[in-house]
Order: sequence, then C-alpha cells, then structure tokens
Amino acid sequence: MTTRPAGTVLFGDVVASGRDPGSTAWLRALRTELDATFPGARRLAPFAFTQGDELQGLLAPTEDPFVAVMRAALEPDARALRWAIVWGDVDPGTGPATERTGPAFRAARDTLAELRTRRDGLKAITGDPHADALLDDLGPLLTELLDRLTVRQREVGRLLIVEDLSQSEAAGCLGVSRATVSVMADRAAIRHLQRLARTLAGIFRDGVARSARSGVDVVTAGGGAR
Repeated sequence: MTTRPAGTVLFGDVVASGRDPGSTAWLRALRTELDATFPGARRLAPFAFTQGDELQGLLAPTEDPFVAVMRAALEPDARALRWAIVWGDVDPGTGPATERTGPAFRAARDTLAELRTRRDGLKAITGDPHADALLDDLGPLLTELLDRLTVRQREVGRLLIVEDLSQSEAAGCLGVSRATVSVMADRAAIRHLQRLARTLAGIFRDGVARSARSGVDVVTAGGGAR
C-alpha cells in the first residue's frame, strides 16, 4: 500500500492558445479566482500555469473539481479548455501545482494527450470502472454545452451560477428585465448545466470513495489501477 497522499489533479489546456495572445493574461486572472475559490486546506497546492498556457491545480480529495470547470467557462472572455481531472496519488511537496509530481499528475498528462486525439473537452478519472464509464460518457457534454454559450449567456450564467444571484438580482446587475434574464437563461440551458455539473460531481465523488475503499494506488489514463 502506498503512503503517498491522494488528491485531485486538474489540468486545463487552452485550445489553440498559440493563436491567442490574450490567453496568458486570462489564465493569470483565472488562477487568482480559483485560488480564492479553493482556499487553505481545500487545495493541496496553489493553482499555476505553464508557458504553454496549461492550467494546473491540485485539490483536496473532498473537493468538487467541476466547480473549477464551471467557473473557468463562465469567466469574462472565457477561452475553451480541455480538462483532465484525475484522482489519485501525488508526491508530497510544497509550491504550486506545476512543481508537483506523482502518479495522478502523470495520468493527467496522458489524459490530455488522449483528449487532443479524441477531440473531447473533458475526461475525469477516479479509478473506479463504473464511475469512470459514466464520466467518460457525460463529461464531454458539459464542456460542449459550455463552449456553445455566447458572451451574454456566459454573463448571465456567471451571475446565476457563480454569484448565486436570483434572476431578479441578475436583471438588476445587467440593467434588463427579469423576463429577459429568464429567456437568456433558458436559451443557455443554465438549469441543465447546473444539474449536469452536480451529477458529474456526484459520480466523481462516489467513484473516489469506492476507489479509496478498495485501495487503488495509481490511477491511469485508461481508468484502471496499476
């Protein structure tokens, strides 16, 4: 049995970042927001990003990684990201996530490569075969729906989901009627996005719990234990 601590590794790779000179500044703002969203013991390392415009994070095992996905997609000037989310063993250390390593980090790296080949936007792995099969089917739907949002729909989604405002409060922020916000929320499928994100979080949480009970040591990009 390994003595390494467990955590949830998040890699977010900006799609076509080489043609987007603003992606680095956007990632810097996103990093700051996610560090504030997961303060203290809720993360095992600060968020950071590489020069290749790849965000990396390491959350405590009990945290919901799909919160990060939703916040990133509903950021102002949001960029499309490929997300690799892997629960598993990490090597202990200090500093930001980009300075960490361990089996879950290596699995996340392999998963990103797989996503580029598959042209999917998200893959989450817990090490539990049943949970991972469900996540493999449903996960890409979340990023696909988020990537379809218009700038205005993202603005509404951020107020309703991230800021947790009512439709009336969001209307006041935007200077429009409540009915207008309701129509935009329906067209953006905000309620369905929230339900899908919650469902994915529940499946991920259950998969992690089963893997932890069964003593899974290393999660691989294929979804099994090694």
